[in-house]
Amino acid sequence: MASDNDEVNVAVIEDFRPRLRQYIVVQRVLDYIDFIGNDQKERIRQKDRTEGNGAAVDLLISSVTKKPHSPGWFRAFVDALVNAGCEHAADYVQAKLPDPEVEAENDCCVRLIQLLLPSLVDMDTKTVCTHCFSAELLTQDDTEIITATIENQGPQSGASELLRRIVRCPPGWFSKFLNVLRDTEHPRLYNELSGVSPDCDMQGSDEKMLSLKNGSEACTEMSAAEESCDSIQFMEISTTENPQDEATDLYEGASVESKLPNTLEPSQPDGADSEAAARVPEKADIVLRDYQMEVARPALEGKNIIICLPTGSGKTRVAVYITKKHLDGRRAEGKSGKVVVLVNKIPLVEQHYLAEFLPYLKQAYKVERVSGDSQLKISFTEIVKKNDVIICTAQILENYLERSNKGDDEGVNLSDLTLIVIDECHHTQKGGVYNHIMMRYLKQKNKNMRLKKEQKQPVPLPQILGLTASPGVGGATKMEKAEEHILRICANLDASKIMTRSLGEFTKEQRKIVVTVEDRNEDPFGDVIKTIMNAIHNHAELSPTCDLGSQNYEQWVVQKERKAATEENQKVRVCAEHLRQYSEGLNLSNTIRMRDSFSFLNKFYDEEIKKKTTPDEEHTIHITDTERFLFNLFKDNKEELQKLAENPEYENDSLSKLRAKILQEFSTRDAARGIIFTKTRRSAIALSQWIQENPKFADIGVKASYVIGGGDQSVVKPMTSAEQKDVLTKFGNGEVNLLIATTVAEEGLDIPECNFVIRYGLVTNEIAMIQAQGRGRAEDSSYTLVEVKNSGVAEKECVNEYRKTMMNKAIDKIRALSQTDYDKRIMEFQMQSIMEEKVRMTKKKQKGVKNENPSEVKFSCRGCSKHVCTGEDIEIIENMHRVNLTPEFCELFIRRENTTLQERLLDYETNGFIACKDCGQRWGSMMLYRGIECPCLHVKNFVVTLSGKKISKCTKWSELAVKFSAFDYAEHASKVAESSDEEESMTS
Repeated sequence: MASDNDEVNVAVIEDFRPRLRQYIVVQRVLDYIDFIGNDQKERIRQKDRTEGNGAAVDLLISSVTKKPHSPGWFRAFVDALVNAGCEHAADYVQAKLPDPEVEAENDCCVRLIQLLLPSLVDMDTKTVCTHCFSAELLTQDDTEIITATIENQGPQSGASELLRRIVRCPPGWFSKFLNVLRDTEHPRLYNELSGVSPDCDMQGSDEKMLSLKNGSEACTEMSAAEESCDSIQFMEISTTENPQDEATDLYEGASVESKLPNTLEPSQPDGADSEAAARVPEKADIVLRDYQMEVARPALEGKNIIICLPTGSGKTRVAVYITKKHLDGRRAEGKSGKVVVLVNKIPLVEQHYLAEFLPYLKQAYKVERVSGDSQLKISFTEIVKKNDVIICTAQILENYLERSNKGDDEGVNLSDLTLIVIDECHHTQKGGVYNHIMMRYLKQKNKNMRLKKEQKQPVPLPQILGLTASPGVGGATKMEKAEEHILRICANLDASKIMTRSLGEFTKEQRKIVVTVEDRNEDPFGDVIKTIMNAIHNHAELSPTCDLGSQNYEQWVVQKERKAATEENQKVRVCAEHLRQYSEGLNLSNTIRMRDSFSFLNKFYDEEIKKKTTPDEEHTIHITDTERFLFNLFKDNKEELQKLAENPEYENDSLSKLRAKILQEFSTRDAARGIIFTKTRRSAIALSQWIQENPKFADIGVKASYVIGGGDQSVVKPMTSAEQKDVLTKFGNGEVNLLIATTVAEEGLDIPECNFVIRYGLVTNEIAMIQAQGRGRAEDSSYTLVEVKNSGVAEKECVNEYRKTMMNKAIDKIRALSQTDYDKRIMEFQMQSIMEEKVRMTKKKQKGVKNENPSEVKFSCRGCSKHVCTGEDIEIIENMHRVNLTPEFCELFIRRENTTLQERLLDYETNGFIACKDCGQRWGSMMLYRGIECPCLHVKNFVVTLSGKKISKCTKWSELAVKFSAFDYAEHASKVAESSDEEESMTS
């Protein structure tokens, strides 16, 4: 019978596949499905990234319906859809179909939104987003993404993103959206959508839906092409031109720009989150150890302090204790308390909430958490009002402080808070979000001093508690500079003291091992690469003065490429570009397997050769003698490189030592659990694959996985928040016992009972060293540093040990200062910071008004130095996309299709790129904006000349102080229409 049911369920799913393609959001649903393997999930995610949500849904459905079926698969699929917010899709899967008339009406609503898109994108997006959230048209994730789009790409792009998401809602969304437009005072948009006169009574959704039915004829007049498309597929995938840095990876907090209903209890999040919160057991009163009580004492007296204790020594527990005593004290005085705990990475929000603050405080106080991953249907302002303790990412608080500064009712003031706890407070330095918050604090403190002198009431400010394992020395080489660095952090946090104590009997001694490596006796793979590189040096007449593959060599090559590009020396430029790839290949062979290095180089040359071919083969792209030389050079050596890469006899010694160390740890411990830190995403993934493919590791119970950052700066695809959370959860519960990580896992994350830590060819600064050492918290834990050729890690580790010692001495010297001397130095640094901030803001304003004339900027192809256009030819769309629609420019490039570039939004889409007709150098992408094809330029692909001077480095448009003219849609649309009329008259 179960088999019959399975057949029926599969048939229903297949019948409604087109509808499911519209209503399923793959990235959300995958997080809730556990009967599909991780490898297949990754293939589905890759399909989403390259071909769009619709194609990914097809692959998801095929995976779900594939035989043999696991028990309970259908119910699990339905539950996943519901939990992911795809309830409408869940109804179709269960054959709970809407009335045909309702379904047709809903389709019409979607088409109407599409037709009126040019008008709708002019909405007040932030306000509409807030009210759509209140009307439950958007989820918390939706609002986060829309807010980020507004901030990064502008309000029209944000409006497109908003509309793309609300049309996926179940039938009935349209009337709610009309209510939102009415409530947010958009009468013109309301009338366009509803057809209701401004003077009519606008109450009730029935009248609105009736007006929609009357306008349904307009929907049917859409072109056949539009009719044939999935009605939602035209609104998929939003990307930005400027990628994120690795440092500002996925752990960074996102803005929360939403106002939500007051019907929900703020401390009860939705779905699985509320269940998780309910399962958290209450804990007895906190009992601190002597050293913890000692460092907490000044804070218990209401003073601002920094607590500096090693990772794993219970800093967060101390913060919970201080928070409780703070709230207890205010309650006893008949006052309310408001505590905000700030963290710098999203997973820390959940960690602090579930593991520390909620268990100890839930009995007496309301505790809530908010981050970019939160699902709460309530605004941050309301959360602050309704809760006693709020744990959040720092950016969220900064966003709402800025709102208040602009006079927004939905803002938060520092005076609303009574205690701010800042986790990993050593980040309170220039440019960081912590410092932006504290700069507001210091400015108000300075104003309060003036108000007191004028005998006026000062504005109340919260108490500050900073937590860190290591403030570092900021690169100082002398004790004086180390003291200054730490004092600046104290000043930024307005700390009256920095508290640190010896842990005494609670210290866990950690064995530290430095594993040195030998150069290969033979390195034929590396020798072939070096021979190729030297041949390129001779061809380009280059003479490097540093070791091939070293960091100095990499910097030398980059400088040569930039200089050659500005001098229009294409021979040297293209040689330098290829040398950089070989240098990376050499590094990879010294770090990971030779086969990984060969794969990297082979892929690069495949892509380069593709650049020199056109899809239609109607046009021949010129291949220079130098390019032909480089292609043949790799082709001639490819077979030998591939053969050598498969010979394990020539693998690097670092990998051999790492293998021995892993085998030792897992064979000598009852329950080994460890982390390997490595430098790059590529090496983390390759090391994980190497371990998984080696049967020796499996035989002793090694279960490895990797975790990397979420920024898009690297050419290696980033990890999503859900993927990263999944790996860390498995590592926490033992499903994974060896984690290979980039630096994203060094700081803050509570990874329990690690009994060994290995840093594989990676050393940064003394803070990272202390943080990495702190990952090993179990008894008899070890910390191992494995050298990698050209990394210099052993020497850097010695420097970090020296800096660690210097830091501890500097803290002791600061603690030995008299309070008067300490306060004087802190005040000096604070005044200096305030003045520097004023100068910075002044310069920012001046920079904003200094814009060069567009006629003064010229662009030439980076690949062949051909003049392309001037700034007068360029127009800007939505303050983001630089496009050139001049006929002259359109004659200079060819178009290529590229599935990895497919982006679809409500008002524009891109599914290909443009390249130089002469040399094949990529210039940018072809964008369809509201029916008009617009060649969109990426400045990094050009050599820029400004006022007669060539700019050697210009990788982002923001680096070019030129104000381009705004895109005139009406003018270009009329030209397109005229051109179409002429074509029709010629054919008739």
